[in-house]
Amino acid sequence: MALRLSDATPSPEPNAPSVSLPATPAASLLTARAEACLAVRDVAGYRALFAEAAAVEDPHRRHQARKSLIEAGLATGGTELAAMGLVFAAVARETLDLLAADPREPLLLNYAGVALYELGELGAAEQLFLAARRLDPGLPHLDGNLEGIARRRREGLADIALPAALRVVVQQLAPRAKKIAARAQPATGLRISLCMIVKDEESMLGRTLGAVAPFVDEIVVVDTGSSDGTVEIAEEHGARVLHHAWTGDFAEARNVSVDAATGDWILYLDADEVLVDGAGERLRALAGHTWREAFYLVMTNYVGDEEDRHANAFNALRLFRNRPEYRFSGRIHEQWAGALPGYLPERITVSDVRVEHYGYLGVVRDAKGKSSRNIELLRRQAAEGDDSPFLHFNLGSELAAAGDHEGALAELRIAWEGLTVEVNVARVGFAPSLANRYVRALRTCGLLEELRTVAADALDRFPEFTDVVLEQALAARQGGDAATAEALLHRCLELGDAPTHYSGAVGGGTYLARLELADLLRSTGRLDEAEEQVRRCLVDHPTFIGVVEPYATVRLARGADAGEVVAEVHAAVTDIAPGARFMLAVALHEAGAAVEAEGELRVVVAAQPGSAPARLALAEALLSQGRFDDATEAIATIGADSPWAPAAARTAAFAALAAGHVDRAASALANPAIESLHAAERAVLGAWHAVLAGEEPALALPPEAAGPALVMLEALARVEAFEAFELLASRYETVSVPWRERRERLATVYLRRGFLASAADEWIAVCENDGADAAALIGLAQVAWARGLDEDAIVFAQEARELEPGHAGAARLLANLGAAA
Repeated sequence: MALRLSDATPSPEPNAPSVSLPATPAASLLTARAEACLAVRDVAGYRALFAEAAAVEDPHRRHQARKSLIEAGLATGGTELAAMGLVFAAVARETLDLLAADPREPLLLNYAGVALYELGELGAAEQLFLAARRLDPGLPHLDGNLEGIARRRREGLADIALPAALRVVVQQLAPRAKKIAARAQPATGLRISLCMIVKDEESMLGRTLGAVAPFVDEIVVVDTGSSDGTVEIAEEHGARVLHHAWTGDFAEARNVSVDAATGDWILYLDADEVLVDGAGERLRALAGHTWREAFYLVMTNYVGDEEDRHANAFNALRLFRNRPEYRFSGRIHEQWAGALPGYLPERITVSDVRVEHYGYLGVVRDAKGKSSRNIELLRRQAAEGDDSPFLHFNLGSELAAAGDHEGALAELRIAWEGLTVEVNVARVGFAPSLANRYVRALRTCGLLEELRTVAADALDRFPEFTDVVLEQALAARQGGDAATAEALLHRCLELGDAPTHYSGAVGGGTYLARLELADLLRSTGRLDEAEEQVRRCLVDHPTFIGVVEPYATVRLARGADAGEVVAEVHAAVTDIAPGARFMLAVALHEAGAAVEAEGELRVVVAAQPGSAPARLALAEALLSQGRFDDATEAIATIGADSPWAPAAARTAAFAALAAGHVDRAASALANPAIESLHAAERAVLGAWHAVLAGEEPALALPPEAAGPALVMLEALARVEAFEAFELLASRYETVSVPWRERRERLATVYLRRGFLASAADEWIAVCENDGADAAALIGLAQVAWARGLDEDAIVFAQEARELEPGHAGAARLLANLGAAA
């Protein structure tokens, strides 16, 4: 044929079972009979089949049968102009008869246009194509069909030499087609009912209703036992509130709301789902699309912390016709799509209405106990006999969110194996999410070989699924294969974010992959390339605060001035949030820019005075400046019941000891929260206090005390608190590890803090007393290099390699020295 039919296919909902159903036997039988009639040019017999199709009781199956007959007619081949003309005329007549009853059928308008085009009636065909595009601009091939008409006109091929009798028929059909095309307008006056179930949602419900209420005609809220102001908030927004006792069954509660709705369309949202600005008018327009049965809305599902902007994007069936057969099932993660005519792609489509979902933010999940509640309900559903892959998928997802990675892996493995054996996975809505989460669980549990097999299978089923490629990259890096990881990260950037029907992470093919690539480049010493990646992230994605810390880290590692980096971040990130300032402060502090870190953290604490992490970070910045009393003041308001109380107690004890406050240190060490610290830390702090107080400490510290003691010594060396350093160093000498190990580990602290002479003294003492080894010689090489004595550094490094030829540190140092030279 000269023109194209529509082959639109909707995407399944990512976290829903399949909506696809096989063709009805009636439609298949009628199609076979139509093909038989058309093969012998029995046009009358072909047209008689439309009457049989009209007798099909189910309206969707009836439409399917009629559509199949039309497509059979349009697909007829042949070269006899008269015979083919009779077939196309029959198609046009039968299709226009259907459209006369309801012209709001874009697919049928397109089909009628194709038939008239083949008969040379370009004017009527053009009007039908334009009408189809007016109703459904996304219907495939319409632009090409219109271009086909324009091309015929340009080439002077508008007229076709039809037999006289057939020309008369076409002349009769043309004005009728034009009238139908003019009537093909979206319906008006249809009503949308918003249906919700809620319990104790006062913190979020007002925002949700405020965004959507102006664009719906009715709000039905089913309250399952709120004890806060939820009901009052709903009523303030005009909702009709129904009270329903909670039975542990989400579908049951959801159906109560739907049963009470009186609108033509049902929109269902949760209290933590917010219609984005500008989407309301688009939602309103969908009500006039009566040829549809349901619409996917584009959901952005935020996860992690509130300011992180980590999110997944996916399509969710949230708007559907109010019909008795469309009801929910499932105790949790309730679904209704199984009743949809999934065999009719034109009945279901993805809209451009966007909704943001905040229910999976960590703070929201924790406050509402979502994970534990959902796991309990899913286990109850399983005990009732549900062994479906969908249940195991949801249970695995909830266990992963709760931190039970081994349990999550077991459930996701069952779901994947059950799904891939029995059905066409590509048509199951939740299958892409399952594949990605299964691969991630394998990586989290360290099963990298199995991951490679599963990921390859997933990409075979879901080509170019960026999130799975990203997991492959992370697994390659986890396994030490930096080259493969880098190649896969570049592949992610080539692919871009996954399509929404895959339910991929927002940024998986952009800033998340780019930041991972930057970190990989930084870790391999390619700082200039890493800087290029983080700079692009900051410029292209300034609202994603996760870019702030890596950007600042790389810039500072490249030698940029701390104040300059702060100015760059503030210039790129407008209305910089406290979370972004905190990330910036972390990078500044780790780079030794304590003053600049303090400035950012004081703003954070002023904005969030109850934030214990911010206060602890501020205290660390103050400790790094030797301002021990100020550090104590910064954490004074962290309560004993805070999960951060042990960290605050450690900081208070360290600050008091470093400042030489014996009594204050004793009080800090008497804090019950100190008991939550590791025994080795407590031992070091106690021994330090004993020396400060002039008491006789225990004879020796345990071997595991070496680590905490060295951390504290380095912190004191950083601020040149020499008196406190000497006191603690005297106790470090009692750690029960070999003398040589104590000396070399202390030398490393001296080297990192720039006390080169002290570092050299320690390593020389080791060599003089116990003989040289590779570690000591490498240490001396590093001291020489830091002093600008490159030749001496090379000599020490070469001696280390000769002493231990396989020593990786010696080889690496020689390579670095050679490159520097």
